Amino acid sequence: MKYKHRICLFLFSLMSFSSWAIDGVGPDQVTRSGNVTIEWDNPQDFTDVKSVSGKQGAYEAKVFKALTDNLAKVAKQTLRPDLKLELIVTNLDLAGDVQSTFGATPNNIRVVKPVFPPKISFSYSVLEGDKVIMVGDEKLTDLNFMNGVKKPNETPLNYENAMLKSWLINKVEPHLPTAN
Repeated sequence: MKYKHRICLFLFSLMSFSSWAIDGVGPDQVTRSGNVTIEWDNPQDFTDVKSVSGKQGAYEAKVFKALTDNLAKVAKQTLRPDLKLELIVTNLDLAGDVQSTFGATPNNIRVVKPVFPPKISFSYSVLEGDKVIMVGDEKLTDLNFMNGVKKPNETPLNYENAMLKSWLINKVEPHLPTAN
């Protein structure tokens, strides 16, 4: 009986580890695209990056990659080629709210209303080689998000991407030093 208990405990631990590995959930994740690197600091504590269906870790990885890729596209047009943008995201709250369908469908749904705006908190640095030329902390919220994006279903994360694009163009770009 004693050994049976140990074997069950071992198998449970192994299954928990393998599900963690398959799901991709870890304490921190880092995504890179072009000249942008984003560290997602303790994503399990983020306000709302909830999947409506499927594996939570896979959904987070998809969201983090999509936001990084989009910010890299904007950075390519905004930053000089010799500059790098690094962010450490400490909180993310996607537009909308995940709500149960109470069994009407097999999945929950994300309801997007003006009372559920997108929010993101992060620290950032702009580097020229290894030299830091700009740093800051941001807590972005777009209360007007439903009026700003004209085609809400065109791409995933439209509201969050628009908020980050606006930040980079309006807050960072005007304060960048000109090339020597």
